[in-house]
Amino acid sequence: MPKSRQEKLKRIYELFQKNDHVLILINADPDAIASAMAMKRILWHHVNNVTISHVNKIVRPDNMAMIRLLSAKLVPFEKIDPEYFNRFVLLDSQPNHHPIFSQFTFDVIIDHHPDTQPEAPFVDIHPQYGANATIMTEYIKSAKIKPASHLATALFYAIKTDTGNFNRTALTEDVRAFQYLIPLVNIHIIQKLEFAEMRMDFLKYYQIALNTMMIREGKIYVYLGPVSTPDICVSIADFFTRIHSVTWSIISGTCSDELTLVVRNDGMQRDAGKAIQKAFGKYGSAGGHKSMARAQIPVKNLETVVDCQDAKKTLEWIIGAFEKHARKHRKKQNSFQDVLKS
Repeated sequence: MPKSRQEKLKRIYELFQKNDHVLILINADPDAIASAMAMKRILWHHVNNVTISHVNKIVRPDNMAMIRLLSAKLVPFEKIDPEYFNRFVLLDSQPNHHPIFSQFTFDVIIDHHPDTQPEAPFVDIHPQYGANATIMTEYIKSAKIKPASHLATALFYAIKTDTGNFNRTALTEDVRAFQYLIPLVNIHIIQKLEFAEMRMDFLKYYQIALNTMMIREGKIYVYLGPVSTPDICVSIADFFTRIHSVTWSIISGTCSDELTLVVRNDGMQRDAGKAIQKAFGKYGSAGGHKSMARAQIPVKNLETVVDCQDAKKTLEWIIGAFEKHARKHRKKQNSFQDVLKS
């Protein structure tokens, strides 16, 4: 495998021909959307056409605003005819991260999540990077492409989001990409995206979280029960990390016969990705980074373990499983009022 970004870019171009129909698959979030926009620009004039398709339902306000304001043309996977395409690209993910991904044989895989050793003619995985958009920005620079304002803004926002404004794991490369993009960004769109992160129908889940949360020495556990979208777990997990004295947030809920667990920490604790993989990996897909991780578990895999319709028992099971693999804390459970007093 070529080592320099320029050599890798050359290898990518060698895989494609002018008459190729390319399908880029993503699990849409800001980092994946920006990465797909960048790859589409890189392949411009090198292939016949490029289509970006998302396998998840897009409901988060920031994702919807990003697609609208930055003119990102995405097609839901259910509207895609895979037979039309002869080249397949996977970005910001790996084949075992989603059942649909595992159905494809990819030509290119570029990701920044922990390496699961996927097979493809071209694989470029950098788990140490804070954002996949950083990798794609490096490819854009290597291709000597000056990104248009919409693309630069997408990449900038993706890096900003995935590094948590550089409060999460990041490298010098992330900072360099961020700095490179700043002069090209539409700051007004960035402001609109940052204020588009909440939906009215999400608020009831915040109420459930505040009423049912369990706390163990800085770790907040919440089981929301049925949710309209797993993105709610992400939103609430990020919210709790903003509270003083909270070092971990472990938020879970069920949607479409899957239990989703989202983990966040302050970056100074044990590796969240490793902890969630050890705690729940045997039941489904689980993993992530040092400060942010996720698990997706089919409810049917838990039939002999816990009844997900019993909120109290499910939360107790999650706490028990996770406590074995995260930093040990004393067993005292506190109320939300105790947190307010701390």
